[in-house]
Amino acid sequence: MTAGTDPDMPLSVRELSVAFGDLPVLTDVSLDVPMSSMTAIVGPNGAGKSTLLKAALDLVPRRSGTVSFFGEPFAKVRRRVAFVPQRAAVDWDFPATAIDVVLMGLYADLGLFRFPGRRQRERARAALERVGMADLAGRQIGRLSGGQQQRVFLARALIQDAELILLDEPFAGVDAATEQAVVAVLKTLNDQGRTVVAVHHDLSTVESYFDRVILLAGRVVA
Repeated sequence: MTAGTDPDMPLSVRELSVAFGDLPVLTDVSLDVPMSSMTAIVGPNGAGKSTLLKAALDLVPRRSGTVSFFGEPFAKVRRRVAFVPQRAAVDWDFPATAIDVVLMGLYADLGLFRFPGRRQRERARAALERVGMADLAGRQIGRLSGGQQQRVFLARALIQDAELILLDEPFAGVDAATEQAVVAVLKTLNDQGRTVVAVHHDLSTVESYFDRVILLAGRVVA
């Protein structure tokens, strides 16, 4: 079985298996994420939630299975997909300001040897404004709090104007104000027709934050 070719299906996974050495992490995972949905991926620690997103995005190798985005391989539609990684996976000592990090979301359009101009910087500031971080645009990313860093990475996703936003534990280690701000932005994006998929760990907020839930424990349980 191969992943679907439906251009109206933002994410389709078929029989995906991933292993680290001899340790299986995901086994024959199949799922579809419909257009304009807010989907949470939940499950116990070690269930493969983050690995699922990384394997879909070609960030970790797959043992078997296929993945399609809007009916195409990721490489063909990467500009339509934004990814917000876990804070723990980011090198916060990298010498970049908040606005520099947001502008990285435009590199696929700018190319390696072009620098952002005034128009791009205005877009970056607008994205930071949406997440309440415009006043800290010039601050080094490593000097921001965990919640502020997460808002900056969400702004980087916003500037891409992607149709599908994937987030890996977006609320882990952030303050309550940041969590509510991120949820508000994601719900606004969803109201505008964007599709949101997030790895989530707090079962008490799943129902209020999301309209679909995928329970993962090495394979899709529900």
